[in-house]
Amino acid sequence: MPAAPRTRAEMRAAREAEAAASAPASDEDGGADRDEASSAAEPRFDSPAARSTTGGGGAAARSKGDERPTRSTFVPPDADSTTTFAAHSSTDYVPPAPSTTDESSPAPEKRKPAKAPKEPRAAKEPKSAKEPKSAREPKPAKEPKPEKPASPRDRRFLLALGAVLGILVLVGAGLGAVSLTQGPRITGVQVNPTEAIETSGSRVILTANQSLAAIDESQVTVEPAVPFTLDAAGRGIGIRFTVPLDDDTDYTVSIADAVGAGGGPTATLTTSFSTPASSIFLLRRDVEGKDTIFRTDLSGEEAVPVFTADSINDFRATSSQLVVSLEEEEGSKLLVMDRKGGNQRELPLPGVGYVGAIQVSDRGGLVGYSYSDKELSDTEGRASVLVTQSLSGDDEPVVTEVGDKEANIFVWQFVPDTAAVLFIDFDGALSLVDRSTDDGVQSLGLATTIQGISRGTYTAIVERLDGSVVELNLADGTEVPLEASDPDYGTATTITPFPGGTLRHVVARAADGMPTGQAVVRVDDDGKATPLVEVDSTDSILQACASPSGQYAAVVIAPDLADNPYDQMLLPLPQNLETHLLDLRTGDEIVALTGFDASWCQTAPQF
Repeated sequence: MPAAPRTRAEMRAAREAEAAASAPASDEDGGADRDEASSAAEPRFDSPAARSTTGGGGAAARSKGDERPTRSTFVPPDADSTTTFAAHSSTDYVPPAPSTTDESSPAPEKRKPAKAPKEPRAAKEPKSAKEPKSAREPKPAKEPKPEKPASPRDRRFLLALGAVLGILVLVGAGLGAVSLTQGPRITGVQVNPTEAIETSGSRVILTANQSLAAIDESQVTVEPAVPFTLDAAGRGIGIRFTVPLDDDTDYTVSIADAVGAGGGPTATLTTSFSTPASSIFLLRRDVEGKDTIFRTDLSGEEAVPVFTADSINDFRATSSQLVVSLEEEEGSKLLVMDRKGGNQRELPLPGVGYVGAIQVSDRGGLVGYSYSDKELSDTEGRASVLVTQSLSGDDEPVVTEVGDKEANIFVWQFVPDTAAVLFIDFDGALSLVDRSTDDGVQSLGLATTIQGISRGTYTAIVERLDGSVVELNLADGTEVPLEASDPDYGTATTITPFPGGTLRHVVARAADGMPTGQAVVRVDDDGKATPLVEVDSTDSILQACASPSGQYAAVVIAPDLADNPYDQMLLPLPQNLETHLLDLRTGDEIVALTGFDASWCQTAPQF
């Protein structure tokens, strides 16, 4: 009896049962739904045998259906199978077995699903008769892909970023609140302690965290006390020391009641710095060997040779360079080098001749000297003209003129920390010329000598033709008599000013005028005199100088003058010279060193 044909609903139910049985066992969640959607969307395939008009082929196929599971869709070969598509199409497909109920069909066999290979062009089957549109199964609508949830790593990053931003906001707000409640603070300090002990005009520059209201000098204190000027604007506060500072000293600068430009609480701004220990350069001549410039600390235990030559006539030191005058057979030579004796170069001279009385202007970057031609007569050559030129050697030597005529100079000095020159010519005229301007020569009357010029005050001590000693203000030309000391040690042969007083070299004489002794006396600004060094008639004091800040003194002594012959240099001096270093604050002697021409002195010693 031929099998009853199965309805479309029965065939669909059989397919669903087969798909459910062939799904992987591990796919428990949603696997059936995917298979159902896949089978519904899969195109139907009818084998050629099913479309045959002969009944025998159909009967044979139906008889085999009792032994093989019912299949209603095309199952592709396994990926590893080599069986051709044609073979599968003719043998794998079996029409459903006759059955009156679904339960009569044997359980489908589980098979491993395999990917369907692309259908070769030669194996295309003839198209089956089109089913009516109403019979076609509609394709299920594609479900929208669910949005991919953020990974835990992304969530952690976002949380960390938010936390950091929150902390920064809180810190910024906290700092702003602290600034408003605590008042101004110092955020930066600029100072050069090494320069500060060698030159006047050094600065301490403070930078605040906010613009400040106007600051008065009365709000500023410096400990230990030092004269200063104030320049403040915006966030910056500049404090300029008008004199050099002491060495090996801790300084504290304070600005009281500083307040922001917009108001708010006040604060005291304070900073501290330390200055280094001093050192000094000395010249030691050796009649039987080479002359040497050496550098030493104030104990004399760390002396180091810096420059050596056959005949060193004189030298001067700046904060970064040495200027050395050499004496040779053909004339003088002027060398510039660093403070270690390196990078030597020669400066051009106005001609072939001799150089003396070397001085330097550290602030102006100049060297000055008196110059005389080697070939000199009553009618030819230049004698003792004042020459200035740049330490860099970039310009030509400039001979000082008065009234369009080269002036013959008797004595001269640089004004400390400027490019100005104060000099007396052979006619006794006292004049001032500033090399940094084109103002020309300023006449200051007549004088016999220049004793010295104070640092930071622009005041010179000069001796007038009548023998009076005055303090001359070089800025406006006014002058006042120099006060006598207490006690009065008489007329001084030399007077060297320093911050806080003067060093005066005095000579005691017998009734017949012969010297009986000499002394260097310290005289404070209030006139109080204190002897520092005293020698008897067998010795002689050649020079007394103070350190830039007035903390120390260097006194050059020629011992046993009767047995101390002179050398044969252009600047002749006794062969044996000693430099005594003293503490001006206590009056104690620190050490005595062999040599002279201390770098603290503005000029070489005269005898």
